[in-house]
Amino acid sequence: MLVVDDDPTILRTLRINLRARNYEVEAVTNGRDALSAFMEAPPDLVVLDLGLPDVDGVEVLRRMRRISRVPVVVLSARQDSDDKVEALDEGADDYVTKPFGMDELMARIRAAIRRGGEALASTPPFSCDDFTLDFDERTCEASGSIVHLTPTEWRLLAELARHDGRIVPHENLLKAAWGPTYGRESNYLRVYVSQLRRKLEPDSSRPRHLLTEPGLGYRLVRRGHD
Repeated sequence: MLVVDDDPTILRTLRINLRARNYEVEAVTNGRDALSAFMEAPPDLVVLDLGLPDVDGVEVLRRMRRISRVPVVVLSARQDSDDKVEALDEGADDYVTKPFGMDELMARIRAAIRRGGEALASTPPFSCDDFTLDFDERTCEASGSIVHLTPTEWRLLAELARHDGRIVPHENLLKAAWGPTYGRESNYLRVYVSQLRRKLEPDSSRPRHLLTEPGLGYRLVRRGHD
């Protein structure tokens, strides 16, 4: 596991607690060292501070996501919702704000590792007239072109695809995409569903496949109504 934080007290606390739970830990204090360590020996998970002294943590996350799908849990003093959304949209698996409880952080880490290894690989491909999703390879093709989807978008689609046209409640989608502590942030879903419709639907204003069920949730269907 790679832990990135410029606060020596937090770094030491994390190192002690993670090693006590039998995690192998490499700890670094800046973005450049984080990227170097990441390239040399890809970890199973990254705990990443955003307020680093050289390269901003969001940029570190962005560079990691160009080459890897390893789970990343952001640990940051930035509490603004825009910072959270940006980090999650760039591929963070979870976002924990400082000050934090060690037990909660450990639970988030365990959940991120489980989701990283199980969620997408267990989802069969989804194909309809307008796009095809391969969750094992994480490839999306729409209108003959490859479409880039963020890790969060992949997790949302995987949860919808696993229910094969049935309604998935808002709470289930939030937990699948952002983690077990989410469940009421329906505004996140509106933003991401809108993004997905622009990427996947022929006419995002008249979606045929990614359907809203008002007050309940969303469905992903193979054959929509014209």
